[in-house]
Amino acid sequence: MYAIIDVGSNTVRMNIYKLERGQLSLVMGKKESVGLASYVKNGQMLPEGVNRACEVLAEFRMILQDLGITDYHVFATAALRNAVNSRAAVAEIMERTGIKIEVISGETEAELDFIGASHAVEVTDGLLVDIGGASTELVVYAGGEIKKKVSLPIGSLNTYDRYVTNLLPSRAERKSIRQMVLNLLKQDTDLYEGEYTIVCGVGGTIRAARKLNNYLFQLPLTNMRIKAPNIKKMIRLLENDAGKAIPVETLEVLLKVVPDRVRTVLPGMIILYTLIKHFHSEWVEVTRAGVRDGYLYRYVLEQDAAPSPQERPAEDGRADKAAPETGKEEEGVG
Repeated sequence: MYAIIDVGSNTVRMNIYKLERGQLSLVMGKKESVGLASYVKNGQMLPEGVNRACEVLAEFRMILQDLGITDYHVFATAALRNAVNSRAAVAEIMERTGIKIEVISGETEAELDFIGASHAVEVTDGLLVDIGGASTELVVYAGGEIKKKVSLPIGSLNTYDRYVTNLLPSRAERKSIRQMVLNLLKQDTDLYEGEYTIVCGVGGTIRAARKLNNYLFQLPLTNMRIKAPNIKKMIRLLENDAGKAIPVETLEVLLKVVPDRVRTVLPGMIILYTLIKHFHSEWVEVTRAGVRDGYLYRYVLEQDAAPSPQERPAEDGRADKAAPETGKEEEGVG
């Protein structure tokens, strides 16, 4: 068995996989909400953030020891890689936990997102989007191959910390977030001028948006597609006007459907809607696979041992490729 641990900006997640007879399956997924991006002040990762990372990694290591798993790999993304004191913070975490951590670049993260997604869904032509806690990865692909990969320094958590004064963003704050996303896109002319009908959605923010979409529009739990107009409707339904109390019914929905993302899901969805509106996208195809699966395929499994994608019926009736699955909504993927 193999274990992959992703020290993300919002959550720390661990996936445990089993490779048997050439077939890869996900046997366990565990996550802890840490919010590392919130511990970055003036560019510095605070000691409290280092402490939280150490606590969770020590807990995960105990689980792996109890299961007898020695083949595990740990990588970190935006919160740690973007901190001014990144090297010192990572060194301290490794010294205190005894766990080796690889800090991956934004472009590498985007590439691994694509590799993981390509083992779960058909990726022929379109745009992949992964909205994390402190970065958003974009991959333009055509003919099943990467044409461009970009990492933007914005995510659901650092956007919340920077722009939102109440629990939920107001209309004015939504406009500020939208303009910030567009300003970043303008820095890359080729990317800014693209149009992509389909967005492949990866990561916890977009999976949370899918849950809200299915709940609010009374769609089957297995539905993996979010129509673009629905995202706009959800944002307007759940946003909060400045100076007003948050409606009880709004809080009830968020606490019932996405309790661990009450603060961050709306900022993340605003980023997502800004992107799909700009690129004239019609819908988001959500996949459970993502960066951890991509890391496993790219760096852990030998090329000749990696399972070949097999056609299988998708949950919503479309043809998906074989990907690590538990048969239920797995919170620790992508």
